[in-house]
Amino acid sequence: MSFVIRPAAAADRPFLRAFMREHWGDEAMVDRERVFYPAENPAFIAEDGGEVAGVVTYDAQDGECEVTSLNSLRRGQGIGGALMDTVIAEAKKKDCKRVWLLTTNDNLVGLKFYQKRGFRLVALYPGAIDVARKLKPQISLIGESGIPIRDELELELKLV
Repeated sequence: MSFVIRPAAAADRPFLRAFMREHWGDEAMVDRERVFYPAENPAFIAEDGGEVAGVVTYDAQDGECEVTSLNSLRRGQGIGGALMDTVIAEAKKKDCKRVWLLTTNDNLVGLKFYQKRGFRLVALYPGAIDVARKLKPQISLIGESGIPIRDELELELKLV
């Protein structure tokens, strides 16, 4: 592993906001009728030779840790897995009982990634993205592999 992972510092917030705009199309994200800003959450940044190779943001509260965004800029090099492992380790330090996240029905690569790491599908929210578009109309109608984006899926990894 040639990259290093470090916690984001306060000085990284402008970079994280720009990163969200570049990779997610906006600083704001919407899930289950909630607008939130991942760049304002705690984060870890993977760097390789001074260049950002990946970012994960999370929110640990009330014994749960939500992964609010995950980006590996170099697939297949273990960056996403290392970032996720770092969040899981942090969640354990904070005595969280689970790590969880929401993704969309079209995210086949993500579903494979999370399930290979022990995450289980625990909920389906049919039509959640149709509702989210009322708060954020620029959410795409069509996602990966030409799949219409309609639903949210909740995955979790129990830590206890």
